[in-house]
Order: sequence, then structure tokens, then C-alpha cells
Amino acid sequence: MKELKDILYKVTINAVVGSTSVLVNTINFDSRQICENDVFVAVKGNLVDGHKFIDTAITNGAIAVVCEKLPENLQNGITYIEVESASQALAFMASNYYLNPSENLKLVGVTGTNGKTTVASLLYQLFKKAGYKVGLLSTVKIMVDNKTYRATHTTPDSLTINKYLKEMNDEGVEFCFMEVSSHGIHQNRTEGLRFEGGIFTNLSHDHLDYHDTFAEYRDVKKKFFDNLSSKAFALVNVDDKNGLVMLQNTKARKITYALKTYADYKVQILENQLGGLLLKINENEVWTRLIGTFNAYNVLAIYGTAELLGLEKVENLRLISELESVSGRFQYLISDEKITAIVDYAHTPDALKNVLETINSIRTKNEELITVVGCGGDRDASKRPKMGHIASVLSTKVIFTSDNPRGEVPKTIIEAIEKGVEPQNFKKTLSITDRKQAIKTACQMANSGDIILIAGKGHETYQEIKGERFDFDDYKIVQEFLKQLQK
Repeated sequence: MKELKDILYKVTINAVVGSTSVLVNTINFDSRQICENDVFVAVKGNLVDGHKFIDTAITNGAIAVVCEKLPENLQNGITYIEVESASQALAFMASNYYLNPSENLKLVGVTGTNGKTTVASLLYQLFKKAGYKVGLLSTVKIMVDNKTYRATHTTPDSLTINKYLKEMNDEGVEFCFMEVSSHGIHQNRTEGLRFEGGIFTNLSHDHLDYHDTFAEYRDVKKKFFDNLSSKAFALVNVDDKNGLVMLQNTKARKITYALKTYADYKVQILENQLGGLLLKINENEVWTRLIGTFNAYNVLAIYGTAELLGLEKVENLRLISELESVSGRFQYLISDEKITAIVDYAHTPDALKNVLETINSIRTKNEELITVVGCGGDRDASKRPKMGHIASVLSTKVIFTSDNPRGEVPKTIIEAIEKGVEPQNFKKTLSITDRKQAIKTACQMANSGDIILIAGKGHETYQEIKGERFDFDDYKIVQEFLKQLQK
């Protein structure tokens, strides 16, 4: 047990009712999980306000309550702490409770619209190959050196982050690479963490269902760099015009990378094939199994970060040549019939455009490029026609289908996607609501040499429909259908 006052360090407090010297067991922001002598933090979420559950938390055993507004009826024997921001307080309290674990390893955050998972996951892979104990907090999974845990959010809540960082401390982990989402920054989940460095990949249309405007989305990303210390590094992609915006107010050491413009780390694509990329990074050539221009940027970010973290140049290049693609990120297979199937997480207009342009730059144009794509329900609807437009322009055939429809009617989502298709491209398109049937149809349409892109879900092994999750793995399903064609 810990004294409440010890875990309130750095929290901005407006008022205290009761004693902060009380011993508390643990911290929670879910009243249903509160046990005897716990602290309940009443966080205001987008859908639920934790202040409504203060009485429930006390009934369940809470001895202290942290909130932004004190309840009208205060109960005897309970300590109440009124704070400026409950989500920020939770982050500092979580860090203090777990003994500030981020200070005992080198934590690097990766933010941007596209590339976060790839960069973080490949940095984990690279440093593991270099012989270090490494941690990973990503959309795909959480790794504590060799232990794997299931991920539920791109950036977990503050308690979960610090719990895993503490476990990394206990396991002797030296480096940790973490995806930092705009949601996570906005909800203060990364407050209280000490970052060794931050990486900015790019910024494009996404999450405008959550952020009101693109400017707000950009500025939330920028906040991450504003909060970096003078001892940290900020590595940004300056081919993206928002890269320099990220650096405007940061105290961190400013370092840039680019393919097209002058930068500290520069890459040139010498060869771009389905088998990989031959790159020239700051006058050094390296072959990588990763594919496409967007991966040239990712590799450059990885190279720069590894060097900034002290990895020797020759070792860095050697390890980059050994990296393997991340699950659901341009993950491909070639059937016995010579049909290539690519599964990619591309779920934004920019990401879909990047993947399709990459495939078109590699293919001979004698084969068909068949794209299977949808959009998620209960999310930013404004990107749907854009996705439809891009898919129909850059593919030879398109099947519009369901992604994770969630609470929406799949047919309605698909109709919104179809609105982006220009009249001359209508004949290219087909709509099949059932995603499995859409993938099967794409396989049946394909001939030897053709390429099938299945976009939108990538690493996900489920489909979410009306509040339920059903087993669904794009890669396994397309693999199964292509095998059936061989019989």
C-alpha cells in the first residue's frame, strides 16, 4: 500500500477534503473494478463521465476520489481531491504508483497518421536482433522482451502503459518503442512519461470523427513534441509540410529525414521491386525486404532512430537488411497460380493511395490489380467517397465491401464509398456486402500474374458487427481461397 500524497506528485490540485496521508491499495478509473481502499479517478470520457459513478466507487470500497468537480454530498471518511484535469492526474498518479518506470529505460514515441505500427514494430525487431532486451507498445501487440500481450488500443490508458513499463523494468528492458496516437495525446495518456525521443512520420486525413478539424488533429500531434525535454530528440519527416510544425516549440534536439528535400537523414530509392527495396541512406546502400516508397520513409526513420540511440552504422545497416514486414502491413503471398495477394491496414485515403501507387510502380501493367476495400462504421464518414475515388482510379477492378461496420448498416457505408467513383470508373466496380464473399470473388476473378489488394483491416483478426466481434483474418481467408483455386 502507498500513501495517497506520494502518488499525487506533480498533479495540479485545486482543493482537498480529508487526509492525503491515507494508505491506498491501487488506482482505478472504472468504478466496477474498485476494491477496498482503492483510489477512484473520475475521468470525463467522450461517452461516459466518471463523476456519475463516484458513489458506486465508494460503495465498492474506494477510500479516495480524484475528480474535477467535488460532489454536492461528501461522505465521511473519504478523501476528495479536486484537480484541473482528471485524465492528466490519472497519468501522473499511474506513473508515480509504478515508480516512474519510463525513467529507467529509453522510451521512444512514434506518432503520425501512417507508419506508426511499422516503425515501432521494426525498431523493436531491429534492437532485438542487436541483442538488447526490448519493449513494444503497439496497435498489433504489446511485447515485454519475449512475452507477448494482446493490444486493445493504439495507445493504452495511463495505468496500462505504466504497468507494462514497470514489467519491462523488472525484466531488464533497455529500450521501448511506443505508438502514440492523437487520441492518446488528447486524453493525456502519455503525460508523466519521460521520452528519450519522438518520431513524426506524416499527417493526412484521419480521425476527423474525433477531432473537429484537421488543424486540431495536427496540433494534438504537435503537443507530443512540445512536451519533449531538452535531453530528448525529435526526428521528423520534412517531406511532409507538417514536419516542421512539429518542431516549432519543442525543446528537444531537432533532427530531420526526407526523400525529396534536404534533411539530416536522406534516402534515395535505387530499386523498387516486389521482392524489396535497394536504398541509399546518407551515401550507404542497403537492401531491405520491405516494399514501396512509404517503406523507404519508414526504413529511414528506423535508421535515424537507431543511430540516435547509439547503434553503430554498419551494424544498423546490416540489421535493416534482415528486417521482416509487420503483420498486416503490405503482407503478401504468391499462390502456385502466380496470383499475388497483398493484405494491408490502409484505412485512410492517403494510406490507400500510397499502397496502390506502390503496387502500380512495381507491376508491369499487363496484369489486373483487383482491390477489395471498405470503410469502418461509426467513424469519420467524410473519408468514404475519397477512398472510393482513389480505389477506382488506381485499380483495374474494385470490390467495395464491409470493413468493421460496427453499429452502421454496411450497405449505407458502401453507398457512401461509391459516391466518390467517377462515371468513367463505374464499370470497374462491384459491391459485395459480405467481406469473405468479396475476397472469394476477387480470388475467382484473378488470373495468373494478377495482384489482389485487400485493404483496411490488416493485422486485425476480427470483424466488428453490431457490438460483437467475429473471427476474421484477411490473410488467412485469402490464403485459403487461393489454395482452393489450386485444387
